[in-house]
Amino acid sequence: MSIQYYQNLSDEVRALFKLDTSDTSYVIGVVDEEQFLGHIYYGQRLNDHRLTHLLRIKEPPFVPSKNNRDRCSFLDSFPMEYPAGGLGDYRESCISIETKGGNMGLGLCYVSHRIFTGKPSLSGLPASFGNQDVCSSLEILCEDPHTGVKVWMLYTVFEDVDIITRSVKILNGGKEELYLTKVFSACIDMDNRDFDAVSLHGSWARERQIQSVPVSHGKFSVESVRGESSHQDHPFMALKTKGTDQDQGEVYGMHFVYSGNFKATVHSDQFDQVRMTMGIHPEGFRWKLLPGEEFQAPEVVLVYSREGLGKMTRTLHDFYRKHLIRSVYKDQKRPILINNWEATYFDFNTDKLISIARQAAELGIEMLVMDDGWFGDRYDDNRALGDWRVNEEKLPGGLKYLVDEVNKLGMKFGIWFEPEMVSPDSDLYREHPDWAIAIPGRTGSLSRNQYVLDLTRREVMDHTYESIAKILRSANIEYVKWDMNRQLSDLGSAKLPAERMGELYHRYVLAVYELQGRLVEEFPYLLLENCSGGGARFDPGMLYYSPQIWCSDDTDGIERLKIQEGTALIYPLSTMGAHVSDSPNHTVGRVTPFETRGHVALAGTFGYELDVTKIPAADREMIPDQVAMYHKYNDLVREGDYYRIASYSENHSYDCYGVVAKDKTEALYTFVQVLGRPNYHSRKICFKGLDPEKLYKIEGEEGVYSGDVLMKAGYLAPNMQGDFKSRLIHLLED
Repeated sequence: MSIQYYQNLSDEVRALFKLDTSDTSYVIGVVDEEQFLGHIYYGQRLNDHRLTHLLRIKEPPFVPSKNNRDRCSFLDSFPMEYPAGGLGDYRESCISIETKGGNMGLGLCYVSHRIFTGKPSLSGLPASFGNQDVCSSLEILCEDPHTGVKVWMLYTVFEDVDIITRSVKILNGGKEELYLTKVFSACIDMDNRDFDAVSLHGSWARERQIQSVPVSHGKFSVESVRGESSHQDHPFMALKTKGTDQDQGEVYGMHFVYSGNFKATVHSDQFDQVRMTMGIHPEGFRWKLLPGEEFQAPEVVLVYSREGLGKMTRTLHDFYRKHLIRSVYKDQKRPILINNWEATYFDFNTDKLISIARQAAELGIEMLVMDDGWFGDRYDDNRALGDWRVNEEKLPGGLKYLVDEVNKLGMKFGIWFEPEMVSPDSDLYREHPDWAIAIPGRTGSLSRNQYVLDLTRREVMDHTYESIAKILRSANIEYVKWDMNRQLSDLGSAKLPAERMGELYHRYVLAVYELQGRLVEEFPYLLLENCSGGGARFDPGMLYYSPQIWCSDDTDGIERLKIQEGTALIYPLSTMGAHVSDSPNHTVGRVTPFETRGHVALAGTFGYELDVTKIPAADREMIPDQVAMYHKYNDLVREGDYYRIASYSENHSYDCYGVVAKDKTEALYTFVQVLGRPNYHSRKICFKGLDPEKLYKIEGEEGVYSGDVLMKAGYLAPNMQGDFKSRLIHLLED
């Protein structure tokens, strides 16, 4: 059993829990007569459980049973496992309440626990999964006897991938209603070891840029109050020791399995202790709990690495591939698709789409995806969202005719939806203006000239689902791109009572999960790709429903190097929607070689975003080779271990990353020379992830090299004439 329970270790320490993965240990203690739950240790796996000295309970201010005059001092320094607010712990709390009388204090103490194999699901929420053979769970019940609030803390240990997950469930066990005003899902207290905080920031077309800042006194947070995980920040934070790089140093990471408002905070206090917390953002959150009612908080994924950021990356990749993504496509090649958005925008008809499909099929492309503009009166982005009926002026003969014609070419067919939105200029809005999220009497804030539907209302959700499902039932549609092109504002629901309006943000996310859950249940073989103006809702919650997410609307091969580096820091390459797009690029205007665009898109799902009938003949002639390249390497890219060799975002000159087969018999490294160098020799790069004892040959070259030499002494990547040039380096065991 990977979870051990020890009792009565000393007068002060009543119990201890030790959770072990293959390489890590996580230790919790129950302290004093009041049974405070304290965090003792998280890190490299330990063989011994005797760690209670780390709680400092034999130092002033001592535990309350021995020194109650300084209770506040104890609460403000003790390493709480799940800290509550209002009674003397002045650091970042994980839970806050407001009683009917307006009081806010909460004190949680250990009551009981249970240990069991396997992992339960979380009601209404996406969450990791595993059977009794791969994971064990610990559920700890804590209670505040004054209010009757009960908190169940669930820990699940995934021994096979060095991951521990945490979540909490709150029950109002009192006799009066109360409000949850803050519910975080996880906390870690430990001494500050001169940590840096690692996070991912960005904006539209600049998602998930890696940032590292020193942890100093005060608080540092990353957060979203936009109704989704957002372009601007990401529901991930890690603490790393000074000098940590890809291969060495300690890293403590938290990742939130949630697609709405979040907050991740690290707080360094007066005693140089750090508290890292993560959960639903408290701004705009106020959840009413009647007596006997429960609230389930989302899951946080905990990861520890003592081998740098690279080990953290590979651990998370394995975990999400094995224990979060459910789609039938998760272990399969995805069809190579061509999307007509940048090819035609709104200016297309059946003939144009078939001409693109015909040319694409001849080149080996396997799916046509029809993007925005196929429905209602949708001739631009100012109207018709919500009117999900086929525009037969554009598509004479209807959708089934188009799909059948594309299928006759040997291609699959996919379609774009934006189900959560409504245009003011639409039949749906004219009929049901109250279906949009809005504040009564206030002119709503538009974004992309659209509003957000109030999916928390059952009639709105059911109408939305049936509108989508009706289209999917009408023809052989095998792929859906689910888009969301604006964030939430003007929070108000025509159906929620005033005292529950603070539930709207979270209820909206739950409604999106229910919608997508219904979709993949009715259409289990549908390839669903999530999107939100590019990568604004690229998060673990969405991966539970779709095996891939559109990485960014910026498809430029050079800009994608930074975006994909940040994304691959925590997500498998198989989840990253990546396409070869037109040149000059429609977002940044950069001209890059077609070959380079293909090499960069290979580190993702791979597809095309252009008019294949209009691109230069030389580029078009390269597509069959790129198709063959994808089929040759995709199993390795999808299933292998990812290694970061060099970072363009750091050196501003070149990029290099690799994928190595689990058995070390094959590897593929991608080298991108962003800027050429005059009068300079070749660049030496040291590969990673190989077996030092194996001999390797490099495809297309003479000679045999040991893994030891290639990793320690290096390999010479030749200078290439010009900027934005790339090369694939394929190694096979000799």
